Amino acid sequence: MSLDRGQAWKQFGAPTDQEGSVNDPRSQEEFGVKWNEKWIYRGEDGQSVERVVLWNRYDLVGVFRVKPDGSAEPEPLAGN
Repeated sequence: MSLDRGQAWKQFGAPTDQEGSVNDPRSQEEFGVKWNEKWIYRGEDGQSVERVVLWNRYDLVGVFRVKPDGSAEPEPLAGN
């Protein structure tokens, strides 16, 4: 099962920050996936990044838990 944008919003809540947009023609690559929109979830300190949700247009391409050293691991999604 792949989450749509509404389901992702419901599961993870509102992102702290966002880079790009669904209509942004520029794409980037991070954690081995190509994306054009990135939802960023920061820690309680407001600075550290705990999770990122990556989209390529309307398609969810990855949810990653970011470790303190900056490395990341894919996060299992509800229903998978």
